[in-house]
Amino acid sequence: MKNRLKVLRAERDWSQADLAIRLDVSRQSVNAIETGKYDPSLPLAFRIAALFGMPIEAIFEETDA
Repeated sequence: MKNRLKVLRAERDWSQADLAIRLDVSRQSVNAIETGKYDPSLPLAFRIAALFGMPIEAIFEETDA
């Protein structure tokens, strides 16, 4: 799954650690999501979308596997 998390985070001048604190996850989890190694759970995806004030579909894009 592709995502815009790194771009959105950079636009706000947040480090991975800053975002992790806001989402109540580890920095490693943020890194794994950003690099596509881990797809967030649905509840986490909703928290991410709410934090950035965007619909989930504007942040995450399904890719052909």
